[in-house]
Amino acid sequence: MKNPDLQSITVAELKIGMYVILPLAWDEHPFLKNHFLIQSEKEINKIKELGTKGIQIDLSKSRPVETPSAGEPQASSASGQQKPEQRVVTEKLVTAIHDKSLLPENKARIVRQHSITMMKSLLENPTAQNIKEAKKGISEMVSLILTDDATMHYLLDITSHDFYTYTYSVGVGVLGIALAKSLFKGSTNHDMRALGVGFFLHDVGKILIDQSIITKPGKLTAEEMQEMRRHPSLGYRLLQETRQLTEEAKIIVLQHHERVDGAGYPKGLRGGEIHLYGRLCSIADVYDALTSDRPYRKKLPPFAALKIMKDEMINHFQRDLFQAFVLMFKAPALLSPL
Repeated sequence: MKNPDLQSITVAELKIGMYVILPLAWDEHPFLKNHFLIQSEKEINKIKELGTKGIQIDLSKSRPVETPSAGEPQASSASGQQKPEQRVVTEKLVTAIHDKSLLPENKARIVRQHSITMMKSLLENPTAQNIKEAKKGISEMVSLILTDDATMHYLLDITSHDFYTYTYSVGVGVLGIALAKSLFKGSTNHDMRALGVGFFLHDVGKILIDQSIITKPGKLTAEEMQEMRRHPSLGYRLLQETRQLTEEAKIIVLQHHERVDGAGYPKGLRGGEIHLYGRLCSIADVYDALTSDRPYRKKLPPFAALKIMKDEMINHFQRDLFQAFVLMFKAPALLSPL
């Protein structure tokens, strides 16, 4: 059935505010995604340079832009592009983090809510400038987790209620930093804020995967699984191009699906071949996946998820790191025997 929101137009008809779908492979154009909202004349000119005569737009995602009257200045950024409608990091997130009057439970709820908003804005438009801004917000989050144990524990107790990539990213970000805190507390050998950015952005490559695969309610076909397994490499490449993250943070994005027993991807690394930070993220990633609602199954309670990881997946993880992770949830009964 034809989608009534999709309309074919010529490149000459493109305007700011149209949501375009490029008929090209991801590596055949200079944009971060095949589908995006046009925000500047510069982007229109880049599309014209591709030599594509026809293009599709999605009317449901397009935003009409009023043409300013004569003499009226257009809102623009330093780069000459139209200003985005909202900032990546909201004032409400920063205010909540620093508000000492909030009870830890309330602070955790508000911070998580606005962290999800931050990640949604970033992943919808992961430009170098937006990543640079998000780093500041994530750095604030890291500081909160490192200095406020009470709020951190409430953040750990909040499990995900949907399978959106941006919600999942916040969960893994909080879990990863909490685990790093328990392991590296007092050490000056680790840049915790850079780690936090890596944990929060671990799944950024999924924005370059067909969303019908991401949200499929059933088992993926072999071809779909092969496509899904590209997201760590795609994310690493995207972050290389933006030049905003440390190499360690980018390694987290590349290696968070590697497994200690060699059963992971994209390279099938084993044991010490996987960076320590990649090993940490893999634990947080699996736990958050099990305790989140997914298109194909309901979420598990925390104890049940940890038990599955111990009984069925323990060879995927470095055991002492998994032990430290379990102790964050005060569940030592799961540690013996490992």
